[in-house]
Amino acid sequence: MSSQMYTDLSAAPSSGSALELRFAEDTSLTEVMRLRVQSLQRSGQKRQEGERLLLPHEAVYRLDFANQELTFVHWSVSLIGNGRVTVTGISQLWTPDLTHLMTRQLLEPVGTFWRNAGDPEDTPLKCLEADIQEFGERIAELAKVRKVMYFLFAFKEGAEADKVSISVEFNQA
Repeated sequence: MSSQMYTDLSAAPSSGSALELRFAEDTSLTEVMRLRVQSLQRSGQKRQEGERLLLPHEAVYRLDFANQELTFVHWSVSLIGNGRVTVTGISQLWTPDLTHLMTRQLLEPVGTFWRNAGDPEDTPLKCLEADIQEFGERIAELAKVRKVMYFLFAFKEGAEADKVSISVEFNQA
């Protein structure tokens, strides 16, 4: 039996005007990237050198920034059951309607959240706290120059897109 576990991964006390942004799947962009993989497979061609193709367990998500003066506060993550979700940011250099995604455009660190299969259902999610702190701060920095930012979500070890909800809270300037 699966239960939902919500983990609030706080980095700093909240002050000022809070803004919570929930990651939303970009289904059309995910589909375009899947079609790229299928096209290469059908034609027998190889990917371009350095090109990052979408894997079957991945999808493209986005954050839209109405306000671009943000300070990272915390991550909010819920996962029903067990599994691992990895969130990888894509740099501001990627223009998805014009260019293929290249590995050099993937940001580090990544955000990884998980609950092991043997863990009780009410066990809080695990993460690498220093990495998610740095990643959240990096998102806030990139928001200054972007109105939208894209991410690759990888669902592994039993995690499924419809069982995961991830948002980031910021303070607005």
